[in-house]
Amino acid sequence: MMLPSLLRHPAEHQIASLPLPCSVQLPDGERIGAAQPRLSFVIRDVRTLLHLTQGAIGRLAEDYVEGRLEIEGDMHDLMATAPALLRRNPTQEAHGWLLARVNRARLAVWERTHHSRAMDAAQIQHHYDVSDDFYALWLDPLRVYSCAYFSAPNMSLADAQQAKLDHICRKLMLRPGERFLDVGAGWGALLFWAAEHYGVAATGITLSKNQYTYVNRLIDQKGLQGRVRMLLQDYRDIDESRPFDKIASVGMCEHVGRPNLYRYFAKMRRLLRPGGLMMNHCITAGGADNPQLDGGIGDFIDRYIFPGGQLVHVSVLMAAMTRGNLEPVDAECLRPHYARTLWQWADALEACLDEARRILGSDAERIIRAYRLYLAGSAMGFERGWTSLFQILVSRPPDMTEQPNRSAHCRLAERHEYPFNRAYMYARNPGAAATDPGRDTARTENRR
Repeated sequence: MMLPSLLRHPAEHQIASLPLPCSVQLPDGERIGAAQPRLSFVIRDVRTLLHLTQGAIGRLAEDYVEGRLEIEGDMHDLMATAPALLRRNPTQEAHGWLLARVNRARLAVWERTHHSRAMDAAQIQHHYDVSDDFYALWLDPLRVYSCAYFSAPNMSLADAQQAKLDHICRKLMLRPGERFLDVGAGWGALLFWAAEHYGVAATGITLSKNQYTYVNRLIDQKGLQGRVRMLLQDYRDIDESRPFDKIASVGMCEHVGRPNLYRYFAKMRRLLRPGGLMMNHCITAGGADNPQLDGGIGDFIDRYIFPGGQLVHVSVLMAAMTRGNLEPVDAECLRPHYARTLWQWADALEACLDEARRILGSDAERIIRAYRLYLAGSAMGFERGWTSLFQILVSRPPDMTEQPNRSAHCRLAERHEYPFNRAYMYARNPGAAATDPGRDTARTENRR
């Protein structure tokens, strides 16, 4: 076979350059690389060998999902070697003005076609409606599918997720009786935490039919009718006639699309009362200019995991918030927390692969292979700073033009929950989720 022989030397060079001993079985059965490898790649298609020599790890991931490549070894070892396959940092702009121009033109077309209401609903359901039981295998008991907050050393994932829920509630300064909106509420963990621990009237929205059904069943089981509600609804269709006191958007912006971000935040502003607070918790791009992760990584995630998803740099996010007439008042980077969260998810999935196959049925292998690479690869990406995560607290500033006299100004200012310092965000016992949250003296002091 001529083509494999032409590729044999660059493949040998590529394998020899990896930080761990690896071997490759070529399509004709020949093995190259280490005699006692920690990782082995079995290549069944000549195209896969070409992807290996090119360092196209997104295409290699696709080959693995589609069965053209087998990977034998530990996911941690695989992710230790993956960056060495790349020819450059995947957060950098493509080399050459022509290639960069082509990529941006392609992105512009993609952005215009991926965010109608129908497309957004289909894309969300593609990801979140895979199987509730599948996600339950590797998420914490509350099924929190976003970055945990390891506020103390040696926290379990379950404790760190509860700490994250409470961290968000504290940042929002939730109080009993307030109207709280969770945009993209997932399996309802934040809704229930806010209602049960902070006494708010909680509303959540989702486009996932599975999540909608699951949360409404939990509302009935917990007897929280009238205090918690979950709607199957697009964020663009939320009723604006009665603004909310506080809003959380956790893992939602990634699905909105760059051109729609300022419209999204403008909508959030209209949904928020003057002086109210919104917490935006989302994954951000590690690079300031790259439209997506290079090396085919972004394309793989779009095809197999999050169709329609798009990451932007935190500076772009801040600009969109400002264009939407919201004022950023606090930002916290949780990048290392998400790396740790993702590794715990990845390890949990590795421990129950047979059960995952049983749950997923006929298409199990493709789904499991995609998620194995996605979870472990994302953990590695957060470790290396290819992606990041920010919690950004924003306020809807009081509109003084609507209040003609000084006393009205004062009344409005009293409702403006602008945080003067961060003391109110943290429990007096660091690392422990509050058992009686909402009663810190710092909260009272911040209102003076």
